[in-house]
Order: sequence, then structure tokens, then C-alpha cells
Amino acid sequence: MTKYLLNNFAIDDFIISALKEDMYYGDITTDAICANLENPEFKVDLKTRADGILCGKNVFLRVFELLAGDKVEIKFYFNDGDKIKSGDKIAQIKGDARFILEGERLALNFIQKMSGIATYTRKFQEKVDKYGVKVVDTRKNTPNFRLFEKYSVMVGGKCVHRFNLSDCVMLKDNHIALYKGSIKKATEELRKTLSHSHKIEVECDTKEQVQEALDSKVDIIMLDNMSVDLMKECCNLINKKAIVEASGCVTLDNIESIAQTGVDIISTSAIVMKAPTLDLAFDYN
Repeated sequence: MTKYLLNNFAIDDFIISALKEDMYYGDITTDAICANLENPEFKVDLKTRADGILCGKNVFLRVFELLAGDKVEIKFYFNDGDKIKSGDKIAQIKGDARFILEGERLALNFIQKMSGIATYTRKFQEKVDKYGVKVVDTRKNTPNFRLFEKYSVMVGGKCVHRFNLSDCVMLKDNHIALYKGSIKKATEELRKTLSHSHKIEVECDTKEQVQEALDSKVDIIMLDNMSVDLMKECCNLINKKAIVEASGCVTLDNIESIAQTGVDIISTSAIVMKAPTLDLAFDYN
């Protein structure tokens, strides 16, 4: 369902750039060690040292395809989104040792980080599944790694927030301040040039702002840093006339209470920015 995000034409530039960063002038250690070996081949297992959700299989494969062509063969035993347990053999890698050694760290960096985000996202999503609420990310992401982070969130959860500034209108407090705090005037100005295909989301801090957003017939209302009680009041006021998103200071401890208020979406930067990497490693035979 999410593979389309990682088409080769979309990710190759990122991977090639990362390979250049790591070994623009070659790998002086591996080049020297393998220089006089007649048949420098390895068979290696990719294993996990922690429980989690696998993510990044295709990126891992693509690192070695770009680096080694058909000189490295990889067989995966799990797919993205699968639960993996500590000690599981995730994949077998065999072929020219030079390319395996050169690509090892980069391939691991991708799959460890992506699996970590998918694992952490799944923890948040499982807390609110029974309420029919979706957990999404924000634009607080790692520069030039957004594509991989968005994909990881989708693998771990169900959906993502807007991909970039061109996807959806989001009127935040600083935008509204340009119109002296008037959501009505800001939305009127937007609609003069806005495409029919774009939705309008407004960030609200108070119940009064929520009412003004409703009167302006916006598509999405974000309840920003509100108390649980105030969120309940606002959800009752909105009464399904707009999609309701809650955001701000979301944690694993309070996300269920937020979901119980009646919101549709909970957005949090934590699932990306605070996700620990999943401990995956090569086991050389």
C-alpha cells in the first residue's frame, strides 16, 4: 500500500548522494584488504537484536543494487510492516565482499532508522485504534530524509499529514496574525487564488477561534495545545462539520485520553523525531 512512495526514480538520488558522502574517493580499507584476494566473497545474515516493525527493505536492497549491480544477492525473510523479534534472521546477503563491506553501514543506517520510526509509530497507533483515530506525523522532520520518514510512518501506522507546503493550506497563528487575528479575513483572501483541489486547515487555540473557523467553512480544524476538557467542548461544537485534528505535547501516556475527546486525527512530531533506531546488525559467517 505504501511502496509507491519509494519508487527507484524517487529514492536513487538520495541513496547516491549518501554513497558519495561515505566513499566519494573509495573505501581505502576495503580496497586494500581485498586487493589481492582471488575470490573475496562473503555470506552475511542481517539480524535484529530487538523486537519491532521492519521497514526499509526496498531501500536496503537498492543501496546494493546501485553499488554492486548483480554482484551481491539478497534474500529477505520478512516484508515491511512485519513484526520481528530479537534474534530473527531478517535477510541473507552474499556476494562480492568488497561491495558488502562498502554498503553495509549505509544500508543499515536506512533500515535501522526507518524500522525505528515504523516501530514507534505503531506503538502510538495501537493506543488509539479502538477509537478509530489516525496518528500522523508533522513537518518536523530530518531535512532531505522526509520521503523515507513519511514512508516509515505509513508502514507503522495508517496515514501521514501533508507531505509539503504545496499539499494543503494550513493557517497557523503567525499567518492569522497578518490579518490581525481574523480567520475570516485570512480564509477569504486564500480562496481568491486557492485551487479547488486543496483543503483548508486552521490552527485554533481557543473555542472562539474554532467557532470562527466553522463559520468560515474550513475543511480541517486543528485543536492546538488544548486541554482534554476543552478539546471535548470543541469536538461537540464542531459536530462533524469539519475534520478535527489534535496536536501539541502528544505522548504515549496521554494519547488515549486525547483520542477519547472525539477527534479524528492526532498529529505528533514524536513518532519521527523521538523514535529510537531499531537495533539491526550484520552477522558475518
